Amino acid sequence: MALMSVIPLFLIKNLNYSNHLDLMGFSFMMMMLFLRYGKTATQIQSEASSLKKRLNNLGLSAEFVAPRLWEDPMTIDGAYTANDPDCRKYAIERSKVSIDIAKTLGTDLLVLWLAREGTYIREAKDSKIATDRLVEAINEMLAHDPDIRICIEPKPNEPMDHAYLPTTGHALAIGMLSDDPDRVGVNIESAHAILAGLDPSDEMGFALAHQKLWTVHLNDQNGIKFDQDKSFGSVDLRRAFNQVRSFAKNEGRFFFLFNRNDGERFSFSSS
Repeated sequence: MALMSVIPLFLIKNLNYSNHLDLMGFSFMMMMLFLRYGKTATQIQSEASSLKKRLNNLGLSAEFVAPRLWEDPMTIDGAYTANDPDCRKYAIERSKVSIDIAKTLGTDLLVLWLAREGTYIREAKDSKIATDRLVEAINEMLAHDPDIRICIEPKPNEPMDHAYLPTTGHALAIGMLSDDPDRVGVNIESAHAILAGLDPSDEMGFALAHQKLWTVHLNDQNGIKFDQDKSFGSVDLRRAFNQVRSFAKNEGRFFFLFNRNDGERFSFSSS
């Protein structure tokens, strides 16, 4: 089996280590790599092109790009659903840069974990307006690049008390409201489904039935509490088996395995 890795930032300068692990690709939190230090668009694209060459030389590829919106001061009250229009504009523009990076790296997949799209106090926002704003943001991203696919990663809470898209069903439903539903799918993380009180394998099966499961993050979780990111199968082997069974039986290709024991994260491919 070939391995794929989500690597820490400091290892970007040491991609040659992949030769020792039989890796097939990487998934980067691209905005962490390229935008954290306020670089210009020209600098960002130059660095993305350089990274693409390095990946090519190693026979590797980037699977997806993520805009990483949850840490910036401009998005702590929500990114696409913020009450402040300047914050919403910032989030969408940053997402468009992510899409440009994805294109440079040769991937058509943008993963959106909508971490701040929710509330601590429900009266702070209007849920109908928030849903409309999410659709508007997705439509702007779809219009920015006709080849990009938007992959929503649902989670019921944390860092917000209540999220607007807590489950796979919510993610698929908002995709149907977009201008191009065929280009909106889901990324299911095991622990996020467990936090919602759901079985991850059932969530995967539901998405597979809609042909919308485009990538997964396999990890584990001990009950409904904070997101623990435990190693896949470390809490419940039966639950882990059922996820692999559901995905593999339906021609799934990529599994993402989060292993937090040593700070590294790996995945493997079923192909």
